[in-house]
Amino acid sequence: MDQELFTKSYDYALPDGFIATTPVHPRDHAKLLVYDRKTNTVTHTTFQHLLNFLPKECDVFLNDTRVIKARIFGHKKALNSQGGGKVELLFNKPLDAHHYLVLIRGKVKIGTQLLFDDALTATVTDFNKDGSRIVTFTHRDKEIRFEELVLVLDKIGHIPLPPYMQREDNKEDETDYQTLFAEHAGAVAAPTASLHFTPELFAALEKRHKTHKVTLHVGAGTFKPVEVEKILEHPMHSEYFHISNEAARILDNDKPVLAIGTTVTRTIEYYVRTKITQGECDLFLNPHNPPRRVTHLLTNFHLPKSTLIMLVSSFIGREKTLQLYKEAIEKNYRFFSYGDAMLIL
Repeated sequence: MDQELFTKSYDYALPDGFIATTPVHPRDHAKLLVYDRKTNTVTHTTFQHLLNFLPKECDVFLNDTRVIKARIFGHKKALNSQGGGKVELLFNKPLDAHHYLVLIRGKVKIGTQLLFDDALTATVTDFNKDGSRIVTFTHRDKEIRFEELVLVLDKIGHIPLPPYMQREDNKEDETDYQTLFAEHAGAVAAPTASLHFTPELFAALEKRHKTHKVTLHVGAGTFKPVEVEKILEHPMHSEYFHISNEAARILDNDKPVLAIGTTVTRTIEYYVRTKITQGECDLFLNPHNPPRRVTHLLTNFHLPKSTLIMLVSSFIGREKTLQLYKEAIEKNYRFFSYGDAMLIL
């Protein structure tokens, strides 16, 4: 049977010490592996030379989502003389005007109230089979909407660094884990391919190429491992996206497109398949569902057996992807969110 259908076929061994826990400074000094599909050649360079490799006639698409301080610490409201136990809540996304999808570390029941700093309270209203919870939020005893909640989280919350970094967030992460052009609040993970730009390099990119912004609020599901034996049985998470009319117009023509990151790729490819410009994107790109519109991809190096390494494989195949990852390990590339980058031409 086709190896590309099996989750285990996307596994690889990453030696200790290869996970980047902080970014390189300056950011554009990160390594860049360039793979040219036409010539089947690999070039090792640094991100500051990105523009030397981009085809002149391509438009560039970026994700302008802003990472919110989605991680908050508090305790359960005491029901008797004993104090309530500690809890950690990771905000994921709004479901409607007043209900929010979250992850909670700590035992809770439906109806449990969780108390946080600045008089923020979350009340558990439902459980989901995947372990996530649904809550409502009140601030100073008044139910609040997402726009107000973000302001409270900015005051009391923490940047939600990916679990594999195995460290607490610090002040530097507030800028390091945010893109230069972050605008619309809602992500709980950064669109990491964009983190390599310095203001100077980004200005040079905008001078040479037409750039377009789309929004996809990256959710906690992006880190969820594929746990089924066959990849096509994986229940793909969904994330809110928005594409402007101008960006949609560009995507409706046949000009070459560089997607900066997997989130941009999924947003574009979802639009191309559905013509929907706003809603929930749950597209799973893999070798059995390859891209139709994105011609070039800039991305980081992703976790084994993740939907993200499967997305990269949708461009160049599983074997070539694993071959390039092996070469990156041999050349001491840094992996994952704060790590180095790969450009697929």
